[in-house]
Amino acid sequence: MSHPHPELSAPPALPKGGLRVVPLGGLGEVGRNMTVFEYDGRLLIVDCGVLFPEENHPGVDLILPDFDYIRDRLDQVEALVLTHGHEDHIGAVPYLLREREDIPLVGSNLTLALLGSKLREHRLRNTVKAIVAEGERISFGPFDLEFVAVNHSIPDALAVAIRTDAGMVLHTGDFKMDQLPLDGRITDLRAFARLGEEGVDLFLTDSTNAEVPGFTTTEKDIAPVLDGVFRTSKQRIIVACFASHVHRVQQVMDAAAAHGRKVAYVGRSMVRNMGIARDMGYLTVPPDLLVDAKALADMPPEKVVLISTGSQGEPMSALSRIAQRSHHFVHLEEGDTVVLASSLIPGNENAVYRVINGLARWGAHVVHKGNALVHVSGHASAGELLYCYNIVKPRNVLPVHGEIRHMLANAALARATGVPADRVVIAEDGVVVDLVDGKASVTGKVDCGYVFVDGSSVGDITESDLKDRRILGDEGFISVIVVVDSQTGRVVSGPEIHARGFAEDDATFASITGPIVEAINRAVTEGTTDTYQLQQVVRRVVGRWVSGTHRRRPMIVPVVLEA
Repeated sequence: MSHPHPELSAPPALPKGGLRVVPLGGLGEVGRNMTVFEYDGRLLIVDCGVLFPEENHPGVDLILPDFDYIRDRLDQVEALVLTHGHEDHIGAVPYLLREREDIPLVGSNLTLALLGSKLREHRLRNTVKAIVAEGERISFGPFDLEFVAVNHSIPDALAVAIRTDAGMVLHTGDFKMDQLPLDGRITDLRAFARLGEEGVDLFLTDSTNAEVPGFTTTEKDIAPVLDGVFRTSKQRIIVACFASHVHRVQQVMDAAAAHGRKVAYVGRSMVRNMGIARDMGYLTVPPDLLVDAKALADMPPEKVVLISTGSQGEPMSALSRIAQRSHHFVHLEEGDTVVLASSLIPGNENAVYRVINGLARWGAHVVHKGNALVHVSGHASAGELLYCYNIVKPRNVLPVHGEIRHMLANAALARATGVPADRVVIAEDGVVVDLVDGKASVTGKVDCGYVFVDGSSVGDITESDLKDRRILGDEGFISVIVVVDSQTGRVVSGPEIHARGFAEDDATFASITGPIVEAINRAVTEGTTDTYQLQQVVRRVVGRWVSGTHRRRPMIVPVVLEA
């Protein structure tokens, strides 16, 4: 990935007494959150998440932060702080622990429990965990950490205040200011104000909804809408949401119980996460409500609710397979109701609408955020951010978590509340920000690309490989096999041309076989005998022909053999 700031060079040595902040993900994108803090030669990491691939990443399962910046300094890492249990904040932790398994993991009870199931899948058993809660303080090396309750779309989310001799950093993580949260746990603005009175030297704050005016709608407003859906639905109801959205699942269960329906989970991550949440007391399941999904086939459809994964249109998710009628035991029927209880993550729009169209095609009534209040965001809108800036009164601001437009909007809010323009820093992944003598500024950049996970392969897939995959998917490929005499170099067999995804009629290539032979013979006459160079001759001839004749750019695979 090319760096967005080519004018920047590598940062100088960190001045004594200064604090360095290096975002390795989450700035300029929604996902892959990871920030490294350096003080006095020691490192603290906040979050380590994944980014989910888009359509221009064919074959990629996950995208990780680039660990190269810290790979040679893993012994200097004091701890990894996890603000909450969403995949874009904890999903890459197992890949980091493969490189040093005993990095202390610091997070809330639910966050570490959700992470624990992932660590077991990766067979990481010798991990070190420190469970923390709001109001607690704990130190790791030169970093004194204090945790603050914040409200988000998952329970047990935390902001973290990081104190060093360079000053205090307040990192909000993902948060909003819902004043009527389902679990009664509000964002602790009193703690924010107290930290502001002490002096917040650098404020890292969630930018996702900075462009949205006013205040984020409260979670409680969804309940009557869900109740209306349940009241009017005459057949089966399928609700798709994030596998970690405990509050939304609780609302669906409450509505199901009120309307005499049984509930089943569909999707491995949903079953796992909701089992953890129930066991830990974050999810209350009414007696006899929950049943095995396969048992629902024998129940009347008007008594059935399925809670499924796949709200973002993931191709292999339960909902996508239901929409394609390829799920092994859930078969969509005309008149079923499907509720997509989630917002659209940027980049997923096409995939989500593809699923909605697939569901509608089979006669389902699809309820989504575009036509009903079935989801509210987990992030603070502009009005809430203004409140935070006025309460915290930070000396410097670094907007985080969002695309560049979100961070620019967040920066404008900071300036509007009186933060000096030269103390509002816009950075993206890999841009180094130093806090020295109370002032934050950009001092350089570090290499910070995408690391692709493809099956069991981590980091082996490059942008060049993805380019080849995109060409194969969009343009197809042509293979050309030619046999030349090992003594004279003249063509003795072929060219034999095969194509896939381009044109499979042999007659299509009749006009190019002659020019290929002529070009090879001409190259041999001019002294070219190396088979690799002859392959390039074939590639150029076929490439010019296919571009001029068909206006296409397929992958061309020439093979020249000697006989």
